[in-house]
Amino acid sequence: MQYKTKGVCSQMINFEIDDNKVRNVEFIGGCSGNLQGIAHLIEGMDVDEAISRIEGIQCGYKETSCPDQLAKALKMATGK
Repeated sequence: MQYKTKGVCSQMINFEIDDNKVRNVEFIGGCSGNLQGIAHLIEGMDVDEAISRIEGIQCGYKETSCPDQLAKALKMATGK
C-alpha cells in the first residue's frame, strides 16, 4: 500500500500487511536514519500492536509525526 503523508517531512509511506503483520515499510523523504530505524522496529509486528505503540507521537511542535502517520496509514489499510 502507498500512503501520502500530511504534516511531516516524509512525503510517502509504502508498506504491506501480510497475515495481520506489518511488512516492508519504506518512508520516502524525511530523516533517513530515524525512519529506517522505525521501519526495522515495526517489521513483522502485529498491526494492532504497531498502531498502539506509534499512534499519537508528535514531532516537535507538529501535531503528528512520521510514526503517527504510519499508524494512520495502517488504520486506513485495515479499516480501523
